[in-house]
Amino acid sequence: MFLSLFHDAAPPARIEPAIAPRAETPATLLRDRAVAADEVLIVWSAAGDRLAFDQLALRHLPRLYRLAHRITHDAAAAEDVAQEAMLRAWQAASRFDPARASFGTWLHRIAANLAIDRARQAGRTAAAPGEDLAAPGPDPEQQAARRQQRTLVTAALAEMPARQRAALALFYDQEMEGAQAAALLSISTRALEGLLRRARRFLGQRLLGGE
Repeated sequence: MFLSLFHDAAPPARIEPAIAPRAETPATLLRDRAVAADEVLIVWSAAGDRLAFDQLALRHLPRLYRLAHRITHDAAAAEDVAQEAMLRAWQAASRFDPARASFGTWLHRIAANLAIDRARQAGRTAAAPGEDLAAPGPDPEQQAARRQQRTLVTAALAEMPARQRAALALFYDQEMEGAQAAALLSISTRALEGLLRRARRFLGQRLLGGE
């Protein structure tokens, strides 16, 4: 099934936190950042606690990379998008409003919009390292068939509008609820369903050799 292939992603690359300098004060040394909620960490970050922001980066960068790669299909672009999303979150930390959205939704919205813009500007895709390889198995024919199907999916995604790719990435790869994915894309749930329906139809036609 092509959707299972879309869901099966290569492991995200190791990305370092976007904010390198670190400053500690006696007041912040006692904070247990490892167990603090995202919404607490972003408040501390807004007050200048870069160790708190490092913790946010460690938690979210892999998923941001995965989302960005699903949209751009370019490993280097995905790293840039993930880093840029974290940088923008750091710069806008004081403006985060937990009453309007969770930190994760807010951050993923930033990354999704950046990735969609990057995909539109590029107008092309590139497979991430290892994504064009078949999963190991004892049957060479099955491996060849899987490799061919991956190639077809990659080619189809290259032609798909960026917002449809984003909808697929959020709903299937990130496993978000429909309402959450729709809110992240700033559209209604009905509009999200429309994007997903068109994306699935597009992939199905390409895999079956249709137009």
